[in-house]
Amino acid sequence: MTAARVVVWRHGETDWNADGRYQGQADVGLNAKGLEQARAAAVRIAALRPDRIVTSDLSRASSTAAILAGQVGLSVEVEPRLQEINVGDWVGMTNDEVFAAHPDFAEALLAGRDARRSATGETGAEAGARVAEVLLDIAEACPDGSTVVAVGHGFALRVAMVFLLGLDYAHNLTLGGLWNGSWSVLQPGGENWRLLSYNNVAELA
Repeated sequence: MTAARVVVWRHGETDWNADGRYQGQADVGLNAKGLEQARAAAVRIAALRPDRIVTSDLSRASSTAAILAGQVGLSVEVEPRLQEINVGDWVGMTNDEVFAAHPDFAEALLAGRDARRSATGETGAEAGARVAEVLLDIAEACPDGSTVVAVGHGFALRVAMVFLLGLDYAHNLTLGGLWNGSWSVLQPGGENWRLLSYNNVAELA
């Protein structure tokens, strides 16, 4: 069994997103704009007729998922492996603060190389591989022809998609960051999936 489509949906905005702070696996909730983004996107995603909704256990993702679930009459399954990259003790810091304290990390990012997010955090590849694995598990557990929505976090989802497309880590810069409330559609297929659409956003009323 394999789903026909996997819709990868990034949660709506939080105050830390707006401030440019590293959230990692800290449980920061949606702000008013984030709720509005989730509601607008849910209408569009509902039109794809999802059969299953799976979400990260962090509240900014699970709250996003719950809005869609209420529209389509599905329950929400919680999957902690969909969490964002672990940034360790960089939680709450801005890019400028991290770059000032860790110039080697800034140099690696600018050169397109991967690096560990603090001594106790994950690398981008580790987070992407974790999320890619759970997306594979979810897709393979769905009936043929079905559509599943996976709600998670921008960086980890982006790298996971790169890996599922059969590309290496450096290609995550080619795709660019996922916007808050955006969704992308993938078609599972053996070792390499297909990207059908990327970074779709709904117009806010």
